[in-house]
Order: sequence, then C-alpha cells, then structure tokens
Amino acid sequence: MAIGRILASALSGRNRSDSNSGSRAAKSERHVHWSQSVDEYQYPSDADEHLPLFSELESMGSPDGAGRMGMNKQRTRKSQSRKLWRRSHRLRPRCTMAMLFMLIPIFFYLSILWIKEQDLDAKWRPDRDSLLFGRKPLPAPLERTWISSYKLPLRTQGRNIVDAEGHRFKLSSINWYGASDELFVPGGLDVQHRSAIAETIKKLGFNSVRLPYADELVMKNPIIEPRLVLANPDLEGLHAMDVFEAVTTALTDAGLAVIINNHITRATWCCGADPCDAGWANDHLGPMCRVKQTEEEWIQHWESVMERFVHNPLVIGADLRNEVRGLWGTMPWSKWAAAAEKCGNRLLKMKSDWLIVVEGTESANDVSGARERPVQLDVDNRLVYSAHGYKWSGWGSWEGRFAQRSYRSFVKTMRHNWAYLLEGDVAPVWFGELGAPNDPSVGDVHYWKNLLKYLKSIDADFGYWALNPRKPKDNARESYSLMHDDWITPVLDYRMKDLLELMRQ
Repeated sequence: MAIGRILASALSGRNRSDSNSGSRAAKSERHVHWSQSVDEYQYPSDADEHLPLFSELESMGSPDGAGRMGMNKQRTRKSQSRKLWRRSHRLRPRCTMAMLFMLIPIFFYLSILWIKEQDLDAKWRPDRDSLLFGRKPLPAPLERTWISSYKLPLRTQGRNIVDAEGHRFKLSSINWYGASDELFVPGGLDVQHRSAIAETIKKLGFNSVRLPYADELVMKNPIIEPRLVLANPDLEGLHAMDVFEAVTTALTDAGLAVIINNHITRATWCCGADPCDAGWANDHLGPMCRVKQTEEEWIQHWESVMERFVHNPLVIGADLRNEVRGLWGTMPWSKWAAAAEKCGNRLLKMKSDWLIVVEGTESANDVSGARERPVQLDVDNRLVYSAHGYKWSGWGSWEGRFAQRSYRSFVKTMRHNWAYLLEGDVAPVWFGELGAPNDPSVGDVHYWKNLLKYLKSIDADFGYWALNPRKPKDNARESYSLMHDDWITPVLDYRMKDLLELMRQ
C-alpha cells in the first residue's frame, strides 16, 4: 500500500510536470506557427506524442489514465489538422494557376463576343435593290393568292393547307395587335376606319390576318374609350368584345381570312418574364398573378370568342396560345400538347371546319416535340403547327442568336425545330411571327436575310409582325411596322421587297 502511494505520488508529479511542459510546448508551437513559414517549421512526428507512460497508466487503471488518453486523442487531432493544413497550402498555388488557365480562354471568348456584338449593332446601309424598290409604286396584289379564289372549307393535306378541291392556300399573313394589350382594342381605329385599314392590308398583298386577344379582355369586356375609336364613330360606347367582332367582320368583308389568336392572359405587351403569362393557365401560381385563370377557364374564353364567328366562313382558325414558354425548359411539350388537344377538340365541336393552330414551346421556337408526341385532334386534317423566330431567338445556344448565325447553322436549327414536318410531308407549319425594324442594324438584316432566304427555299406559310405603326402603351413608335402613322401609307423597304417575293412564289 505504501509503495503504491509513493508510485502514485511520483506519477502525479510527473503528470503535472508533463502538463506544464506540454502547455509551454503548445505556446511555443503556436508562436512558431505564426512566425515561421510552413517550409521552415518541423512539426513533431506522431511517434513523439505517444509516451510509454500512457500504456502504463492505462494498465494500472489509474484515473489519470483516462485523462492521458484524452490528451493523446487531442494531440492526434492536432497532428491531423497540421497535415491537412500543409496539404491545402501546397495545393493552393496549383489551384490558383488552374483557375487562371480556365479564365484566360473565357476572357478571350468574351472579348471576341463583344467585338462581334459591336459589329452586329452597326447601322446597316440599304443595298441597291432595296433602295430601288422603295422608289417604285407597290405592285398590284395577285388575285390567285386571295381566299376568294378558293373553295371553302380549308383543310390540311400533308405539309399544305388546301381548299375543298385540293388546291394549296398559302397563308401570307400579317399581325394586327391591340386587343391583346392594355387598351383592349386593335390599334389604328382612332386614325382610320377599320374597312380602310383592311383594304390597305389587302393592297400590300397579304391574304390573311392574325388577330390577337387577351383573356383579360374576355373577363372584363370593358367599354372602349371613345378616343380610341374616333375614326369609327359607330363603335363608340361598345364593349371590347363587340369592337373585336366588328374589326374581324371588316377584315372578312374585305376578303381577308382571319385567324384568331389567344395572345396573353393579362392584357399587356407580350412577352416578358412574368410567369403568370407564360402559359395558358396560371392557377398553380396562387396569389402572385393579378389576372388568374385555370385551364378550363382558358377554354371557356376561347368558346366565348369563337361563338361569334361560327357563321363567318372566312374566320378560318384558332391559334390556341402565343409563345408558350417556361423558365429554363420547365414547359414540356407533352403538357402543352395535351392542353392543346383538349382546347382544340372543344372548338371543333363548335365548328369542325376550323383549323387548329398549335405553336411550339420555348416561345414558339421549338416544335421538335411533335416528332415523338404529335398533337392528335378528334377531327382529321385540321392541325397546323406554328413557329416564331426573331433575331434574338437562339440565345443560350453555343452557336449564338440568329443575328450572328451563319446560314448553315441557322438552317440546321430550323430543320431540327420545325421544318422536318414540312420535309417529311407530315403537317403544315405556319411561321406565324417574324419581323425586323425599318432602320435596322447589321445583325437585324443578317437574321432577316437568312430567314427569308430559307422561307423562300421551302415556300413557307408566314405571318409578319406587325401592321401597327404605334404601340398602345404611351403611343410608342413600333419600329417593326409596315405602315406609316396615317395607317394607309405603306413603308416600302427591304422587308416589303422580300415579303412580296415570298408571297408571289
């Protein structure tokens, strides 16, 4: 017993001594750590930290043994931390160099892109043919392109829209907007009578009009402000739906075919980043949408609009929804195709002669989903697909926007996205929106020339955006217009020249 107490006392003294020396060593190590570089400092090896006394104490079952084991684990953790610290600091220079090598090509690519953008933004100087075209009177339209030269109703046959006798009717259309915007009325009714505007459209050579509306117009159906229909006094005091019908009737009375288009949910300029207007229904978004509608309400709005035109044979179809889209591909084609079938079949129950137009996803750029999942309607030979494309289309692709694409790259995308349907004689595709400004940049004209060259090569149906010289909001100038502010004088430039060539094929 006495010997045990003596040994315990001796060991206890050694423990205190080791503890004090360990504390001094730790302070010394910390001092060295902050004062020396990692290459100069020699950390103690793991073997130095394991003392024979630990095993001796553990075998004796002394209470100090547990404390020693705890200190041993703590020192082991410190040793591991030092190793990790050394390893990370050795790797840091390598990581920095790797990041630099990665950033150099990115910087080089962005520099080239910036230079190209500067070139594309430069003002375009009209070529000789375009200048000469603008100095000549507009040629008379071809009667063979008018719908009055065809036997109704229309239907589809392979890649074409044909009449009752199988003759192709090529859609050479123009968009006349306004009923889809915040004023709820087609533009220009304050400047010219609707019949005069219709006759001007016909003189330009177009045989059909795409007439957009907003769901909010159907929901509210407000009385149109008198100032917006000054040149049409018979429309004063009428509701928006009545004015929309009157404009449609004026177009068909002039011998123009009309395709009604559901453009947007909330009446405003389309198309922004607002998810509430990205699709045909927005009830899944809850209270964030000011103008809400379900899929069933969307279809009911269609029925309310089209019931007015059941007995008008020149209202030839319904373009179900403008530029369906989702953030980063969150609008699958299969979802849209199912909704289009449901709506299209409901409309065909009202009148089986109507053409049902289904646009692609990704803002109508992409109809490639129809390869594996075609839209199937209850009435045969009534389906027309539709695509859109502007100079900014194609963004997000490694090949860039259409404004900068080579013709070969542009055609490759067109064939993949929608033209395969024409090449395979599967279904008609109406290129329902294309357009460019009357004072274009080099990039504008590059896109336009590529597109028109391709549309001519495949003899495509098309719809130009737009007729209007002014936008509803703040009466802002519409640079894509084919009309001057008087709504009867055409803008004769490179666009009209190419469009006439496409019409007359």
